[in-house]
Amino acid sequence: MNRRSHRLFALAVAAVIASVAQPVAAEGAKTFTVAYIAPSLDISYWQWVGYGAKTKAAELGMTYIEMDSHNSPADQMTNVRTAITRGVDAIVMGPVSSTSTPPVLRLLKEKKIPIAFAGIGPQPGETDYTSAVTANNFEGGKAEGKFVCALAKERGGNKVGMLSLPQDRENAQKYLAGAKESFQADGCELVQILQTKGLTVREAVDQANDLLTAHPDVKAIYGMYDEAATGAAKALQTRGLVGKVGLATADGSPTTVKLLREGVVQGLFLQEAGGQGIEAVQQVYNALTGAAVTQSLPLPLALVTSSNVGTPEAQAKLKRVYPPSAGDY
Repeated sequence: MNRRSHRLFALAVAAVIASVAQPVAAEGAKTFTVAYIAPSLDISYWQWVGYGAKTKAAELGMTYIEMDSHNSPADQMTNVRTAITRGVDAIVMGPVSSTSTPPVLRLLKEKKIPIAFAGIGPQPGETDYTSAVTANNFEGGKAEGKFVCALAKERGGNKVGMLSLPQDRENAQKYLAGAKESFQADGCELVQILQTKGLTVREAVDQANDLLTAHPDVKAIYGMYDEAATGAAKALQTRGLVGKVGLATADGSPTTVKLLREGVVQGLFLQEAGGQGIEAVQQVYNALTGAAVTQSLPLPLALVTSSNVGTPEAQAKLKRVYPPSAGDY
């Protein structure tokens, strides 16, 4: 082969290398699409998870779509199938219930699509998922149980009542287990558990009134979700029992922060709704890009009281619960 032939051969090889390398670069620059499937976008908590997910997706350069399951397992499954048809690369889901997750996980495993749960984890025993970003429900339930028991004793009794999330959710089961452990250790009696069906304030008002009527010696109420505290606060205000019956809750919102500042609620155990959306999107992005993932990611529930709500630490935590557009901190 003469010098000219060598040169032409080298140019040809370079062209082949360039043509092969080009698709790899394009693949590396792919824009991923993530779908957030909420159990109900009528509930502010799930809107705030979506806010966190959308914010993180934008930061990572991901396309974001949002779907509402209307608290229906059937709608949830339809949403998953629709998301697959639309070509999503990953799913972030707040499931309707933990028991509704097995068929979802079977389908996504078949399609090799990563899924991160937010707020509510899958059914116990399930392992085929990328991550479950929840509150540290057992430890949070235990801490709130201890706090509520102390509220009752400060008011001269040891009987407490609970407004609970549905107990078909693994997060609610962990909250209850933690609370019961504290009540037993600290000498408080859990006299009644009322489970929500619709997570509405109106329902919580009715349940709190039922609780207080059936057990007039209750000295503190344990709220497992934000509307529980709002409804219980209304019942206490109507009955003239503010301060006489203690009240604490998990979650946190502009409404319950205001009730905290007014002294109607004594403690908020903050569940980072926005933070859960942020971390769930990060986990599926990690799965798509080959980075390390954490399958169980329980976020701590920080206690905020009227005495510390104005501190920089409490304010930073509140900003991971809900967006500024939702209301004051």
